[in-house]
Amino acid sequence: MSRILHVPRRFAIDEWGGTESVIYNLCKEQQKLGFQPEIHTSRALAPLPREVWRDIPIRRYRYCYPFLGLSEADVHALDKKGGNLLSLDLFFHLLAAKDVRIYHAHVLKRMGGAVLTAARYRKKPFVATLHGNIFDVPKAEAASIVEAQEGHFEWGKPFGAIFRSRHLLEDADAVLCVGYSEYEKAKAALNHDRVHHLPNGVTAEAFAHGDRAKGRALLGWPEDVIAFGCLSRIDPQKNQLLLVESFANLVSGNPDQSFRLLLGGPVTAPAYREEIVSLIRESGLEQLVTLHPSVVAESELHQNLLAALDAFVLPSRHEPFGIVVLEAWAAGLPVIASNVGGLQMLVSHEKDGLHFPPGDAAALTAALRRIAMEPGLGRALATAGYSKMTGQYTWKAVNERLEEIYQFAESRHR
Repeated sequence: MSRILHVPRRFAIDEWGGTESVIYNLCKEQQKLGFQPEIHTSRALAPLPREVWRDIPIRRYRYCYPFLGLSEADVHALDKKGGNLLSLDLFFHLLAAKDVRIYHAHVLKRMGGAVLTAARYRKKPFVATLHGNIFDVPKAEAASIVEAQEGHFEWGKPFGAIFRSRHLLEDADAVLCVGYSEYEKAKAALNHDRVHHLPNGVTAEAFAHGDRAKGRALLGWPEDVIAFGCLSRIDPQKNQLLLVESFANLVSGNPDQSFRLLLGGPVTAPAYREEIVSLIRESGLEQLVTLHPSVVAESELHQNLLAALDAFVLPSRHEPFGIVVLEAWAAGLPVIASNVGGLQMLVSHEKDGLHFPPGDAAALTAALRRIAMEPGLGRALATAGYSKMTGQYTWKAVNERLEEIYQFAESRHR
């Protein structure tokens, strides 16, 4: 049986996010085709060396950040988001792997270079997916990702040279971009014709059985409130602070209505979460806003939390794709999203969702008010979104396209 080795920077069940959803669902589809997909990753935020999760084997390897003088807090911050780690343990296991069809990296830098080097040594195809982490990230955020390692001597640079990390995208047999904006930028930046746009997908049936009553009981919400929510990473990129500000404006401007707001997801920026908590307190919203921990996508809890909502909001400052929008559509919800990055292509304003300019609290407040006061609009947007999702963004369709790209990559090695 041919093995397909998926290599993300980390794969932590308790820190579930969009990348984990993508990799897991691709693995499920590849199993249906008779392949043997596996996840090989670091032990960042998940120290268990081996596990089989929902029939997908996961193997995790020892790693480090090759910088002198990092504190435990620095390492944890790098684990949470964007750390340029080194795992020779992973590299040597990939190098020794047998019966491999494809080496598929979902990470760049040193770790991605290690995957590339193993693939080249074994004379196997190497494919890299960009989950919105290179060509379509604002400079300020790119700087914040590596903030924890600033000022520390980097002794790992020779490994980057050995693994050709800086040439990874030029050397890849295929480069996949989940967002169309990043696809266009990657095509312009890379001097080859091996860049492909491969959007994310969703398992529609996984969200068909959400229980609104159970979700609201869990959250302690009455049935008659109008509820908005954002289930995504608690991170400045997602801009939940703007949502809280706009929600506060909605509440103060509509005293005869009862509203609730749900913010849930893994916390990748603890200081940012504290800012959100402070704003909630200062705005007097403690009884109206619920902060919920991360949940595993497609779980019963995830379904019930989405079912408890009347609309889903994604106020991101930048967004390569927005898989949570597909999940919201699958749950039958109307969507409000900032008009940035992949969301510009994914959501069609006034047809299957509402756009607002990024960072514009007044515009977001107006969109929230429209959904609250025009229930017919919300139902129409939700219906159109569900139709788009089932017609264009199933995992079966995504994997069929991925299989074509794999075969294209394999043709370069014949």
